[in-house]
Amino acid sequence: MCILFVYVGDGSAPGRYRLVLASNRDEFYTRPAMSAAPWEENPRVIGGRDMEPGREGGTWLAIGNHPEGRIKLGALLNVTGESKANVSNGRGPIVANFLTGELTGRAYSEQLLAEDNFGAFNFVSIELDATVSSGGIGEQECPEGQAHTIPGGTILHTSNAPHSIDTCKTGQALGFGNSTLDKPLQKVCRGREQFAEIVTRRNVPFADKDAFVDELMGLLRNDVRHFPDAELTRRAGQHAEFLSSINVRMPGGGYGSRTHTVILIDQSNHMEFIEETLIGTDPQTGEWITTRIEREFS
Repeated sequence: MCILFVYVGDGSAPGRYRLVLASNRDEFYTRPAMSAAPWEENPRVIGGRDMEPGREGGTWLAIGNHPEGRIKLGALLNVTGESKANVSNGRGPIVANFLTGELTGRAYSEQLLAEDNFGAFNFVSIELDATVSSGGIGEQECPEGQAHTIPGGTILHTSNAPHSIDTCKTGQALGFGNSTLDKPLQKVCRGREQFAEIVTRRNVPFADKDAFVDELMGLLRNDVRHFPDAELTRRAGQHAEFLSSINVRMPGGGYGSRTHTVILIDQSNHMEFIEETLIGTDPQTGEWITTRIEREFS
């Protein structure tokens, strides 16, 4: 399981971050993976990589600006408890192919569903215009006496269980998990409320960025169980209660939230990618390493 919280500004509030993201990757601790870094085959893309034999190179979350002029982010979540017929492809390349390809989010999503041979997935894609900044849009000059506005981006939620492509609203906190959009898990609902409160309070001009990141990481480490949850129980059965917290830790199961990620993009298209990754197989005694990557998108 995984969880994702996102805010993309709609351009109505200058001086704030264009994008705020907080995400947990839940996986078996022993599954090999690489921490976030620019990709060797395409340095314009940044993200972690799955290194499971036979599935090397897949990713759960990545961001980049390929092609130039467009910031693209992709995140993948499975749909718990859904079986699919005719599954012949792993889901790992879904995000990678979007980030390294030329298609827009909608065209890519339509192609995904037309050629669907994947296990059940939720795919969240975000696109921002990289030529837009606090100074204006590209090289356009602002008419005297008028201020540049900063357009929002495009957020799509695409699923193959069932097939759907939904456009999500900018300018508000969003939460995504391992169920359908119309039946969100309780931890997604409660987490989205907490995420919205943090963004409202912290995403203001001249705010303390480090305190902002700390609060978002604190949300991702939250162990409170949001249970009972009828939808999660229907999907996960006897494991539901252990999976009902934002930060998952399965006792003795070797499974849980092993990567916490926060991404911020300001109105000058400066990105900060902060990731905490568990090294080892025990979140209590293992080492957590922090990766910080900064990039100017254009």
